[in-house]
Amino acid sequence: MTRRRVVVTGLGVVSPVGQTANDFFDNLVRARSGIGLVPDAMQSSGEPLVAGQVAFDPAHYWAPHVSAQLDRATQFALVAARQAIDDAALSLSEEESFRAGVYWGTGLGGATSIEDSYRLLFGSQPPRIRPTSVVMGMSNAAAAQISITHGFRGPMLNIATACSSSAASTGEAYRAIQAGHADVAVAGGSEALITRGNILAWDAMRALAHADPVDPSRSCKPFSLNRTGIVLGEGAAATILESAEHAERRGAHIYAEVAGYGNASDARHISKPDASGQVRTIRLALEDAGLTPDAIEYVNAHGTATQVGDVVETDGLKQAFGAHARRLCVSSTKALHGHLMGGAGAIEFLAALLALQHNVVPPTAHLDVPDPNCDLDYVPTLAREVPLSAVMSNSFGFGGMNAVLIASRYREAR
Repeated sequence: MTRRRVVVTGLGVVSPVGQTANDFFDNLVRARSGIGLVPDAMQSSGEPLVAGQVAFDPAHYWAPHVSAQLDRATQFALVAARQAIDDAALSLSEEESFRAGVYWGTGLGGATSIEDSYRLLFGSQPPRIRPTSVVMGMSNAAAAQISITHGFRGPMLNIATACSSSAASTGEAYRAIQAGHADVAVAGGSEALITRGNILAWDAMRALAHADPVDPSRSCKPFSLNRTGIVLGEGAAATILESAEHAERRGAHIYAEVAGYGNASDARHISKPDASGQVRTIRLALEDAGLTPDAIEYVNAHGTATQVGDVVETDGLKQAFGAHARRLCVSSTKALHGHLMGGAGAIEFLAALLALQHNVVPPTAHLDVPDPNCDLDYVPTLAREVPLSAVMSNSFGFGGMNAVLIASRYREAR
């Protein structure tokens, strides 16, 4: 069976470094950080804690009685999806809506609503719970609200595979369109974990970065010798994926082609990454794309800034790409927007798409002290103009759940 080609025609983003695709990429290229100290109420008794927080006013988008029924992660999702749909100039007839899907990724879904519910349950007398707690807190709330808002009646899939959730959702949307199960889809992910409970839970794992004592905005330092851990971020990113035929027929602007997708499990450890699983996932994506390793010029790395994770990813890239690993440009944009967990894959795929669009690789910010164990070209501190034809985005989640996406320049005949 002939596989249909799949292209990207719309982009949307809500992030700590920008709430449009243009602002987002401009701030990445200029290494402007969206990371800062969390509010005092979320701080622990130990070292100061930081996060990538979005300056977001729901009143700009909804009346108070409407936004009150939407979890923060769902609000982000709806705004990013609307941007992507508008950017794609997508308008569907009722008949077309039955072949329009929603593929969304999130780690914890309505985490803010769930935490608020427990606060009411255990902090009020008599105990009470909001009647909308279930529909606001459920993991598929964002996907459902996107579908309801825009009348997308085709296949819907909500994926929760930790940090790879939205990379997997994008990959599964690509596969559905490729196989002919849908013509168009909103694909992406969202997360809103900057709550007291989540911050303290991650701090209890000793996984969070220490706040930089001089400049908290520089607290996330992927691949640097002085890295100290993860910085949580929040936000959403969405892409419109279409069959190439569908996009061309309606005269859509095409950003890139989704060329390959790999998905594989480490089957090793609940939280410690494994290079062999990452290597298999990268190779699956390359095989799916029909590309050799030397066809990739840029990798947006998972790059969480943990001591173990960055070394494992470096080793995995060396194994997967062989000698070409030394010629790759690799960067982690988490240094600027933090780790969006379930939304990470989508926002980082967006960064890779925009790098491909502009032939500019965003830097790994704050990489002032190289780690000899992370010895690839991590594009330290400054963006770089590079002719790009194919890019990769890596997402490696807790539980050993890995997803890798490849995008390439779209050419009408291949």
